[in-house]
Amino acid sequence: MPVQRRRSSHYLRGMTLQNRVTPFNELVADPNRGMLMGNRGSLHDGDRNVVRWRSGKRWIICLVEFKDRRRTLMTPAQYTELFFLDEATALAAGHRPCAECRRERFNAYRAAIAGVHGALLSADQLDAQLDLERRVGNTQRRHRVPGAEVPDGAMVAVGDVAYLVLGRQLLAWTSSGYGDAISMPAGEVQLLTPPLTLNALRGGYVPVLSTR
Repeated sequence: MPVQRRRSSHYLRGMTLQNRVTPFNELVADPNRGMLMGNRGSLHDGDRNVVRWRSGKRWIICLVEFKDRRRTLMTPAQYTELFFLDEATALAAGHRPCAECRRERFNAYRAAIAGVHGALLSADQLDAQLDLERRVGNTQRRHRVPGAEVPDGAMVAVGDVAYLVLGRQLLAWTSSGYGDAISMPAGEVQLLTPPLTLNALRGGYVPVLSTR
């Protein structure tokens, strides 16, 4: 359920909220604006402090503006509004397109997976599979795959840096955009993007990328 932003969705009463998601699935306080919003349940307490990093299996990627809806960020007992640099970042963190505000993207994501996987999965099936692939307990799950097999739009980790795969090069992720390019390392790499979403990318799903 999107929120309509007036200035920056990361600010509230002079404070920067801990609601920005990195490709490593960290929730950080960052003043940079995000292109997309997300939801994975209620993660904050009554003082707008993040006290957990997940709640439930439904992790979605939303528009920041939809049908003039407005929300007060981190309202007690409501879901926590999260923000992403772009869609590739959100996908790497284990989210998938919202079936309401991004219905066309949700359908394209499902169809792309079906083209590779062979089955058109429901939202619940997508969420259950992604939950298995994106975490081990409370730790992000990493998958080792040959670098040559990673499609554009996925993200990998090299050391402590996340990189976007694009045109057989790796672009360094930062909270404000992508930095310098390096070549894909030989052999296997640590994949951040869950394998189910990797199938979507292989099937032709093209994530929306930051141009900053």
